[in-house]
Amino acid sequence: MIEADKRKAIYLLDQEGMTGREISRRLGTSRNTVEGIIQQKGAMPVHERKKQCIDEDLLRRLYDECDGYAQRVHEKLTEEEGVQVTYPTLTRMLRSAGISKPALSRCDRMPDKPGAEMQHDTTVYRVMLGEKKVKLVASILYLRYSKRRYLKFYRVFNRFKMKCCLHEALMFWGYAAGKCIIDNTNLARLRGTGSNAVIVPEMKAFAKQYGFEFQCHEIGHANRKAGEERSFWTTETNFLPGRTFESLEDINRQAFEWATVRMAHRPQAKTGLITAKAFEHERGYLVKLPSHLPAPYRGHERGTDQYGYVAFAGNYYWVPGTKRDDIKVLEYSDRLMLYKARECLAKYPLPADGVKNAQFSPEGLPEPRHKANNRKKPTRQEEARLRAMGESVNGYLDFALKPKGIERHGFVRKLFALSRKLTGALFIASIERAHKYRITDMATIERIAALSITQGIGSVPFMEIDEDFRQRDAYLEGRLTDAPDLSIYDDIAEDDHE
Repeated sequence: MIEADKRKAIYLLDQEGMTGREISRRLGTSRNTVEGIIQQKGAMPVHERKKQCIDEDLLRRLYDECDGYAQRVHEKLTEEEGVQVTYPTLTRMLRSAGISKPALSRCDRMPDKPGAEMQHDTTVYRVMLGEKKVKLVASILYLRYSKRRYLKFYRVFNRFKMKCCLHEALMFWGYAAGKCIIDNTNLARLRGTGSNAVIVPEMKAFAKQYGFEFQCHEIGHANRKAGEERSFWTTETNFLPGRTFESLEDINRQAFEWATVRMAHRPQAKTGLITAKAFEHERGYLVKLPSHLPAPYRGHERGTDQYGYVAFAGNYYWVPGTKRDDIKVLEYSDRLMLYKARECLAKYPLPADGVKNAQFSPEGLPEPRHKANNRKKPTRQEEARLRAMGESVNGYLDFALKPKGIERHGFVRKLFALSRKLTGALFIASIERAHKYRITDMATIERIAALSITQGIGSVPFMEIDEDFRQRDAYLEGRLTDAPDLSIYDDIAEDDHE
């Protein structure tokens, strides 16, 4: 668009009698433009801004779905509703409709230098996974200058998980800053605070592998990690609202795409800085990591059961071969490795979140010959057979298994074994008496059964002899043996009396 001063000059030259061709040559403007400006008498054209209108009910619905966060509303309008509107226009619409939040005051800024530092922190969110609301720990590693983030969610977060998160983030970036600012958390701090903090030797050695060191910020210095706290605010206002998550794996997949792709190419609101371009500049100031660094792990001692399985985190992993006694289980962030001495016997990927009581065997090897029964409910069949004996036994089991302190599987197994020793009538009679006197001690129930036999209430089961066995020579010989002649002892007895 031609500036106002130039427009005025073109009109004045025309009024002085200069031709359009000459004006065009002198001012370097096309003849058509000159003629148009002369017709407008040198005035600036007035363009009426087209007023964009979005249904207020739609804005309110999206505002509620996104928990009142305008940035997330803007994304859903563009991606899901197909409405093209600028973010400033959207905020004006929200304010005019009276459905916006008051602006928050900004804290003081800390100077940013390329490659100077990165920051790490965690916070807890309650998130819907499927149809269940669960507590998850969000862990964010944040580069101060380029604003690059690495976000991951965990069920629980401890020192081992912290090392896994930092390893994954730094190996993904390929670079690390010289220091990592953390709060005064016991995950990495042994004692002291701020500049006097002593880092746990294990974490100090871990950081040294990646070329950085941990540093705790001073207590009360709220602005020291303002960028990191802003990352959590952005996660809360821009990532979580308006999204659905089916599992822990699903939320981490979406978090990775959001933090590393979408946010990396979105300009900063105040500065216009684009994270991806800033990171390219910052690379020259960061510590370049080796192409390979060993992933963190922790070891566990486990013994194998009679079927050749080791138990770990609620699941069972088969150990092939014959070297099964004591097994060393190495736990990584994504896999398990089973060792005997220095020999690796098997490798397993970690099962999906929530998988419990499952049995696994290595891929590419024959299936184990024997598989254990259901470990979580090993007496399910025994209990079903007991309950099928009648209402008396069924009612007693409901009574006996109701207390939380009872060892359910052991009790059912012993009771089922007793039922195999007694006749059905004797067992039911014993159970009825035990229920009457509210007895759950197995030894006492066995005494009740013995007392019932003496009282004639029942008897031990008569063992039928197989007819084929009756015809065996040994059986017939035993039945037909003559009584022994004891008269030979009479003379001996008389001699003793003499």
